[in-house]
Amino acid sequence: MAEEEATPSVVPPEAPAPAAASGRTPRGARFAGAAAEPAERLQPQAEPLDAAARRETTGIVETLVRLRGEGRSGEAHVLLVEAAYWPAARFPLLAAEMERAGLGADWATLLWEAASLPADRLVAAADALAAAGRTADGEQMLRQGVARPAAEIGRSVLALAIEGRRREVRALLDAYVRVRTPEEAARSAEPDPQTLVPLLLEAAQGVSDDRHWDLVHALRVAGLTS
Repeated sequence: MAEEEATPSVVPPEAPAPAAASGRTPRGARFAGAAAEPAERLQPQAEPLDAAARRETTGIVETLVRLRGEGRSGEAHVLLVEAAYWPAARFPLLAAEMERAGLGADWATLLWEAASLPADRLVAAADALAAAGRTADGEQMLRQGVARPAAEIGRSVLALAIEGRRREVRALLDAYVRVRTPEEAARSAEPDPQTLVPLLLEAAQGVSDDRHWDLVHALRVAGLTS
């Protein structure tokens, strides 16, 4: 593989990246519109766990227990979707309270719904879980989150990179190149190869040399490097 010893040069895109759509589809729709959040929503809202936040968290768990006991699964699911959009700081407490109440299946559903959050909020929630010792939950959320379409991942990463949010970019792409095929990862570079190819290659190198070279090959086949 001598021809691949040098870092591939990037072929500039022939056309500008498509503009992100505005607005968000109804909550609970898997990933639809998650990369198209309005600019004012891009920053995750940090919120300390004050007494009111704790009461609200406890309250939603008590309501879920009651709804499940009454067989009102549809209403319970609506609550879970709403909770998935809560501030990241609440996720560890939600996890603890739901498990204490015997709602492990509902916690898994909430993780699934939270995976459709915009990329920056997804990483923030995963970080909060990891900081509370729930690393497996955070990793699961990221793995599920990067199941969204390749072009959407590319646009999400591009938006974070433009804002200089390198840590979020690394977290998202690390999960992405681990669970998606090299061909899928290559397609995510299409919105802006000049910016995204180096970021993808850096993430793949962090996984393994084999993953790095597999991605180099996929990018070349896709015509995104030379």
